[in-house]
Amino acid sequence: MVAGVGGMDLVMLVIAADEGIMPQTREHLDILRLLGVKCGLVALTKRDMVEADWLDLVSEEVREFAAGSFLEDAPVIPVSSRSGEGIDLLKAELARLAEQAAEKRRDGHFRLPVDRVFTVAGFGTVVTGTLLSGEISAGDELELLPSCREGRVRGIQAHGAKADKGQAGQRLAVNLQGIDLDQAHRGDVVVPRGVFRPTRTVDVRLDCLPAAPRELKHRAMLRLHSATYEVPAQLILLDRNVLAPGESAYAQLRLREPALLLSGDSYIIRAFSPQVTVGGGTVLDPFSPRRRRRSEDALRLLEALDSGDTITAVSLIVGQSMLSGVSFDDLLLRSGTTRKPLETALAALLSSGDLLQLVREPRIFLSRSSFTTLCDLLKKELAAWMAANPLKQGIGKEELKTRLPRRSDQRFFTPLLAALEKEGAMRSDRELVIPVGTAAQSQTAANMTGPIAGFIADGGIEPPTLREITEKFRCDEKTARDHLALLVRQGVIVRISGDLHYSAGALDGLREKLVSFLKERGEITPPEYRELTGLSRKFLIPLLEHFDSEKVTIRVGDKRLLRKK
Repeated sequence: MVAGVGGMDLVMLVIAADEGIMPQTREHLDILRLLGVKCGLVALTKRDMVEADWLDLVSEEVREFAAGSFLEDAPVIPVSSRSGEGIDLLKAELARLAEQAAEKRRDGHFRLPVDRVFTVAGFGTVVTGTLLSGEISAGDELELLPSCREGRVRGIQAHGAKADKGQAGQRLAVNLQGIDLDQAHRGDVVVPRGVFRPTRTVDVRLDCLPAAPRELKHRAMLRLHSATYEVPAQLILLDRNVLAPGESAYAQLRLREPALLLSGDSYIIRAFSPQVTVGGGTVLDPFSPRRRRRSEDALRLLEALDSGDTITAVSLIVGQSMLSGVSFDDLLLRSGTTRKPLETALAALLSSGDLLQLVREPRIFLSRSSFTTLCDLLKKELAAWMAANPLKQGIGKEELKTRLPRRSDQRFFTPLLAALEKEGAMRSDRELVIPVGTAAQSQTAANMTGPIAGFIADGGIEPPTLREITEKFRCDEKTARDHLALLVRQGVIVRISGDLHYSAGALDGLREKLVSFLKERGEITPPEYRELTGLSRKFLIPLLEHFDSEKVTIRVGDKRLLRKK
């Protein structure tokens, strides 16, 4: 019954005049109310089998039964299938109500809950259902959720006739291309490819029926029904331990299996034993995190979603995402609104500075407080890294980026760095991030750096290697490299290649000899430069390549020429 009534706007409640209102009839009306059906009538059948006085009595009972529901003022029409009495009036009343019923919205994406699956020879898999929203056309790319199987619409029938497209509210048979018969099941939903995704945790407004046999307890296991599927779910009451019959509350449903639920969807919950309907309501946040019970922020968000306060809801969704941020598409799915109102709400929040857009495509938003938290975190990470590496000028950008929290998005790094540079907390120098206003060298480092510089200078044109430096000063390679890097930044020494460093004075002398020779002779070969300087090949080749990189010389074959300025 729940699967069949999910797409209906107008219902006819049938009650037999000779039997009156049965327990199942009461449950059916409860389900209709919980699913939000607004229009209908009552057909009182078998009128030919009861006396007129009894018919009047049953009609009065039906009026009392429908009081307070959407059928309170609905027509109650006695009919007889045997004699045909009242049938014409019933048809006319149904036609009148159908004309008054509001059409389903055809904008937005199509969503077709599957209630039947079969195969047709020569065509393949066919699914049927009532299209809840949008329009579906032959050739559309589709996805079957929650299994995430992809396919294409091969053909459509609407109410038994071939059609190019199906519209919201119509009963459709859709021929699926690319999906086998055993891959589609009742309860699946046909949707556009890449638009929706299944969920396992939803926040809801839950109404416990006054006729429920007992109170609903926190962590109770129930069966959730929505559209054409049903799934076991655990009830998490957010602000109480029990929900008494007739009460309403905000809750979270944790599904045992993934399902497609969207904001605004109606649902029913039934008990496992006895198997009766105990409540239902509306989905508020279909992709909620696991909530802490009695969280004021969570309850404020659910109140905003329930009341349709889009600005407050969007602000709270982004704020509660903490350092992760929320994309525009996720806000569209979670806020329960359409694109235009969401754009309006975002414009107001961006203008006030409460939210920031950190990524352009896809659009990702972060709260101002979370942005400040990330800035402070980066400053702390930089300070900690510099304290551990006192000889370094700064930290590499990629290294600092990896220090963002895992739940955050690394695409936030560029705007965060820009904000910190504007604040004057750090500056960028090519691939380095350098702290501003802090000393990069400790006194201990200074006491060791000077002797290393002197050791290299004493080496003259054949300076010590990295290994000789570590042996001389009894330090590890990292420490030696850090001191050498500091001396390079200070201009005291020059890194030639690999582990080879020259004092600035010795290098200047070698460069002058080379330039003078080239001005006089025009070209030089490695053997000639070795004869000129007395260098071994160990130093000779790296020096010539260094002068090439400095654009002092240019290599042509085995010779070097003086580069023209």
